[in-house]
Amino acid sequence: MQTTSNPRDPTGQPAPDPGAAFRVGQRVHFARQPSRIGTVKYVGPVEGYSGDWIGVDWVADGEGKHDGSHNGVRYFTARGPNTASFVRPHNLSAGVSLLEALETRYRTASTKEEEDEMYVLSARNKRVSIELLGKHKIEDKLSRFEELTSASLSYLGVSFPGSPDHLSSTLPNIKELDLTGNLLSNWEDVGIVCEGLPALTTLNLSNNSMSPDIISVPQLSNIRILVLNQTGVIWKQVEVLKDSLPHVEELHLMGNKIIEITPVSSTVVQGFNSLRLLNLENNCLSAWDEIIKLSQLRSLEQIFLNNNNLNRLWYPDCGKLDERYNGCESHEKSFRPFSSLRGLSLGGNNIEDLESVDSLNSFPNLMIIFGKSSDRLFALVYIREIRLSENPVADLGKGGVPRFVFIARLAKIKILNGSEVSPRERKDSEIRYVRLVMSKFHGSPEEIKRLHPRFAELKKIHGLDDERPSEGASGSQTMASGLLSITLKCVGASMGEKPPLVKKLPATTTVGKLKFLCDIFFKLKSIKPILFLQEEGTPLPSLLDGDMATLNELGVGNESTILVDEQS
Repeated sequence: MQTTSNPRDPTGQPAPDPGAAFRVGQRVHFARQPSRIGTVKYVGPVEGYSGDWIGVDWVADGEGKHDGSHNGVRYFTARGPNTASFVRPHNLSAGVSLLEALETRYRTASTKEEEDEMYVLSARNKRVSIELLGKHKIEDKLSRFEELTSASLSYLGVSFPGSPDHLSSTLPNIKELDLTGNLLSNWEDVGIVCEGLPALTTLNLSNNSMSPDIISVPQLSNIRILVLNQTGVIWKQVEVLKDSLPHVEELHLMGNKIIEITPVSSTVVQGFNSLRLLNLENNCLSAWDEIIKLSQLRSLEQIFLNNNNLNRLWYPDCGKLDERYNGCESHEKSFRPFSSLRGLSLGGNNIEDLESVDSLNSFPNLMIIFGKSSDRLFALVYIREIRLSENPVADLGKGGVPRFVFIARLAKIKILNGSEVSPRERKDSEIRYVRLVMSKFHGSPEEIKRLHPRFAELKKIHGLDDERPSEGASGSQTMASGLLSITLKCVGASMGEKPPLVKKLPATTTVGKLKFLCDIFFKLKSIKPILFLQEEGTPLPSLLDGDMATLNELGVGNESTILVDEQS
């Protein structure tokens, strides 16, 4: 069975024999489509058809036509119902060498078809060809391989590296190499790449299906940033690679279905003395106990845990760490868990309890940021942050708490949902929070301290006494003390221009009742209102959600402004 490509390393290293049969487990791509990648699952005849066929399970869903069976006969089991195909051998490629891919990416001239696609439409809707300014100068510079410091060879069908000597002589200055979406699987090949490129410090192997068995540990001593997203690498393999990565500063392991952190020589992860950033997003971690195993990494500043299954978190003291993991005996007694941690991204998990939120105050160096998980997947070194968006605790529709509660409960929060928390907003939020607690909770001081750890501290900071009416107060005095002066502003597009209204309302007024009153005040007729609290120093107003919630419960204070909008 022949492939359409003839993988031959121009440096002279023997390439895979294009005439050899494909083997089960081999990574391949469709001929002339290196981004369409799959794994060989079957080699042989198919009933009703002549000759040999290759059964391929494609990486992308929907790329195939069946699940590995044809006309009632099962030949193999594919990942999904439409990920498999039977393909003639000449329609598949076993890949090319790294240097061949380099030639293809940086020295292949643009085709006529590609150039024809570079145009703009004139005022008369006619195509006008364009040429990129400086295109030839850029192409000439990129074609001088000895001057390259970074190269992207993503989705070019790289399946083997080539000779280390020829890699070194061809790319002597390469520091960053992106090999995303190729056909690499052998760790020995990774070692050859690093041996042949001694200046290499950043290596991206994402979307290569790396072998779970590391027979020959590659030497990766110069690597500072290693990206292994969607490679199937779990922590067991990370521990095997650990000693060959003495200087790694960033390790990315997104989408690898990791369910546990499994140290080898201890109950907590040790070593990785230079590791600053660990990306474990889009995995299957559900127990915070697994994350605690990372607490002894002294240089670790950023942990990304977005889109896992975590439902709570806490900060461990070293005594409990000793009891649970025996993890502190080899460290000084003064060492604090997560001592260098500045950023903790937890968006898209299942955290729903405020006790977990309060525990974030115990991390010694966290400066907290809540943000959307769709935000950037990296953090600036000088910004210490936490992200908790898309968790039940931050979702008002699922019983979560509003912005001002997070600000008040978290002493070190600096940025919330991408906007800075100003000193004025912090002060207002903390005062609102204290008044909310005083109005809702009438238990013992011990109970209030347990449920609201910062309550007494904030009450003292802002000089707030219990704002409850005395027992001898008359009915009218009691009512007056509970009235709030509220400014109502119509902002809905179809509401027309209406002057703001200032109304005195009981703090116990519910959102539903206020919507009804706005209907009367502004004669909204068929318009369904929606209410937002506008706060000074806050870039966006906050939704007053839940018709049964009172203004007091939502932290609406005296002289607040509420925007009346219309439901879309």
